[in-house]
Amino acid sequence: MAESLNGKVAVISGVGSGFGKATAEKFAVDDQVDLVLIDYNAEALEATADVCRAAGSNVIALAADVTNAETFERALEASLDNFGRVDFLINYAGGSLKVAPIEEMDDEINRRIIDLNLTSTIMSCRTFTPQFKQQGFGKIVNVSSACDRRSWPGWSVYSAAKAGVNAFTKCLYTELRPHGIAVTLLVPGGSNTGFQDASEGVEAFEWDESLAVRPEHFADMVYQTCALSLGGCVSEVLVYGLAQDVSGF
Repeated sequence: MAESLNGKVAVISGVGSGFGKATAEKFAVDDQVDLVLIDYNAEALEATADVCRAAGSNVIALAADVTNAETFERALEASLDNFGRVDFLINYAGGSLKVAPIEEMDDEINRRIIDLNLTSTIMSCRTFTPQFKQQGFGKIVNVSSACDRRSWPGWSVYSAAKAGVNAFTKCLYTELRPHGIAVTLLVPGGSNTGFQDASEGVEAFEWDESLAVRPEHFADMVYQTCALSLGGCVSEVLVYGLAQDVSGF
């Protein structure tokens, strides 16, 4: 059973480009969902927020760093002050930052990769969980990667961080399920988005784009996950493009 998302409230991070941008805009265009949007790039954030407002959504835009716990405290406060509730928490923010042989990955970049992908997800869920428990409902979507299923040279630290997101999310599902809270792991395959531009050593994938997975595919999957009526939970969504070879190791 699916429901309209009209009247719901979603907090979405990483909305400046790619999957997060496509999801925020779909929520706005289809159902005018009330939105709290987060991205570190203020210009890109406002561009997404403008599209969502034009579609009829009420939008709070927070230009902030997801590796800072205060960001999620601000997002929760903004949700409650402006909308009185939170229905969906979607943690898209992340990135590989650098892909290289392990001897070229110093401690600073390793910490940044882990903080951006894993620590930020943990902090976000920790911050919003008490509110979801108080409400007795809510849906959390955390984002892993095909890199937690397959192995490629140079991706070791990013893959480790995303494998951590996988394990954390599955444990969180068991913890929050009795409280009426659904927790979903989204596992994206490769897609040509802003991901490459923000990562040293990562180039655009060379494949037939007509067969590639695109941001709107992920937006559609997340929308359908959130539209399930209370009692239904998609525990995991794995989305590959037909153009991608995912054999790996």
